[in-house]
Amino acid sequence: MSVGPLIVEILCVFVLSAYLLHKYGDWRKQHPLVTVIVFISWYFSFIIIFILPLDVTTTFYRQCRNESQLTKHPISTQETPTFVQKKTTREADTNTLLATDGLTTGISSDAPLNRSRRASASLECKEPWSYVPEHILPIIWSIVYWTSYLLTWIVMPMMKSYVSAAAFTVRGKLKTAIVENAIWYGSYLLIFGVFLIYVAINPSIHLDAQNLQVIGITASNTWGLLLLVLLLGYGLVEVPRKYWHQSQKGYLLNYVYFQLAKLSTEKSEAEEHLEDVLEDVRRVSDAIKYNHPSRRHINTIITKCPDAFQDSLSKHLDDFQEYGQRPEQIPTENDLVKLHSKVIYAAQTNRRTATQWDILVDKAFELEDVQSNENSHSKTYNHTYDPNYTGLRGYVCTPSVEWHWRIRLMPSMLKAITAVLAVCSLMVIWSEMTFFSLNPVLSLFAVFVESASNKNNYLLIELLCILIMAYISWCCYYTVFKIRIFDFYFLAPHHQTDENSLIFCGMMLCRLTPPLCLNFLSLIHLGSYGNAGQIQTSYTMVMGHSTELLPFIQHGFNIYYPIIVALLCCATFFHLGSRFLSCLGFQQFVGDEEMTEDMKREGLQLMKREKRKRERAQKSESRKRYIEKIRPNGKSQRLQNMNNSHRDSRSIEDGGIPSDLETSSLLPKFSKDAAEGPDQVEIFTDSEGVDFSENSVTSFGGNIQDTPASGSDSGVGRSRQKPRGIFDDV
Repeated sequence: MSVGPLIVEILCVFVLSAYLLHKYGDWRKQHPLVTVIVFISWYFSFIIIFILPLDVTTTFYRQCRNESQLTKHPISTQETPTFVQKKTTREADTNTLLATDGLTTGISSDAPLNRSRRASASLECKEPWSYVPEHILPIIWSIVYWTSYLLTWIVMPMMKSYVSAAAFTVRGKLKTAIVENAIWYGSYLLIFGVFLIYVAINPSIHLDAQNLQVIGITASNTWGLLLLVLLLGYGLVEVPRKYWHQSQKGYLLNYVYFQLAKLSTEKSEAEEHLEDVLEDVRRVSDAIKYNHPSRRHINTIITKCPDAFQDSLSKHLDDFQEYGQRPEQIPTENDLVKLHSKVIYAAQTNRRTATQWDILVDKAFELEDVQSNENSHSKTYNHTYDPNYTGLRGYVCTPSVEWHWRIRLMPSMLKAITAVLAVCSLMVIWSEMTFFSLNPVLSLFAVFVESASNKNNYLLIELLCILIMAYISWCCYYTVFKIRIFDFYFLAPHHQTDENSLIFCGMMLCRLTPPLCLNFLSLIHLGSYGNAGQIQTSYTMVMGHSTELLPFIQHGFNIYYPIIVALLCCATFFHLGSRFLSCLGFQQFVGDEEMTEDMKREGLQLMKREKRKRERAQKSESRKRYIEKIRPNGKSQRLQNMNNSHRDSRSIEDGGIPSDLETSSLLPKFSKDAAEGPDQVEIFTDSEGVDFSENSVTSFGGNIQDTPASGSDSGVGRSRQKPRGIFDDV
């Protein structure tokens, strides 16, 4: 018995959940309760996926151990083992229960599977290295599942609407949350009501608390399976295609140009909308003085505005009003609630689009660098802007190494990864379409797992389950993290996701994970349908059995509905959804359409403009750094300049040359022959002013005569002696 792997997986899932929450959320700005609830929902959703392979290996070990005991001590044909599950009434009428060596074969299609299991009974049943005691897993599944159930159907929907509500009171926020969640609760209650009516009109079923629990679980899993198949139909195609597009740098660069043009429009609209909303806030703030009861609501709204706007507002600490001035209309509380909602939405959208713009521009610069370095004869990688590699990365990423990695190795590796992922997607699609066939076994995953179980190779079983579960979950959750439902739901990295989207993502994960796990168990024939007469996993026993209670769900919908995943994959492969949206006027990156080409050209022009902007910023920054470098700073520098001036004046009295003019003169700074470079901007600074005193003029040359330092009738540069010739003063 070893719980070490279980503890390691729990810790790994904890780290993974914390990393994803840090990547998308910002715990410094969001409410602590939101952070805790979202973390629990993500953590419990991921932990089901990582612990389920341990449950599978433990189930196979228990099965092997029971078969070995039955082989050594056979029981009479009248007895039935305790681990045999009940059959449905339909199965009992159409199939004769046969007891052979103490095993009930049940459906005739299960005979080959059971015979192979009995054949493995002769092998020694060694305890798996990751074996978990039988009494631990049911406790874990009960805590995880029912906590996720309560979060996804009760707590998180209310919290999502409560957080995004713009009301100023708790009562108002709760009212808004109940109204907004009517659709979600209605969809669940509709499915639950249909199942409840079916059970109520069936006289052979007694409606009790346990049956109500099974109905609730089945309704939740049915709702999740409806969404799961749709997400898999998109993810099974887009995950391999994503890596294929990354290997095609030209295609990826055009896609980034398209996204830049699309985001530029969204960014401009967000900035304009924010300016309009802030102007409304300013007008309302001017109308409501400090002594008005609604002033506290205005202060709440102002705290959601940008910092620069908050500083520009007046404090409104007086109630002075000019005589004859017409008072402005005071907005009602409902108007302030609407304004509060607009401010929250506008500020969040403006921050998100600005961050996405910077990320997308950096990505475009990177792809342009790759394109410009593809034909480099020196085989060295040159960046448009210095990446500033530090530490180990700066030591390893030399220009030569980076060129070979980005130009030679990375495209080939991405294509190889694409081929592997494409094969995995085809295997998932085939298994989803054929897992209902028990004789012969057509599901590839069931064949792999059964082959390993016949040899009692529990390590191989666990590795296969982890790989299969990881890929199916990846394809499903990839869609959850990448999909965007207008501005209602969108997960933006770099801490730019709002609280509403984080909670919505947690709800989706909690609803998708249980049916995802049940679907995986069906693919390897460990579900309630393909595991007749065998030991059930701890997860299946906790989830409950709907075979007798709702047979049309267990033997109908759950089996044949996943087949449509093949149709959805075909539609995704040929971009049918994107083409349909493009026909409706939505901007979609589809082939060589005229709209797509225009957007790509616009994105290219935006990149050129952004490049010029950054070049000007760099020149301005370098100019400022040079000015700061040559400008005297600090008391010590001023004292040094005063000492130099005192020393130079003494040397002039002695007939010498100032020390700072021995090596360089002031004249070259302003002459045409001066060297280009930083000296060109020195004339615009005030660091060294030109002093037209007697001492400074003397240093310009001997041909310039002494001039008065001051005087009303003699200007600077005018000689005291009369000119010797008529043109001597020219």
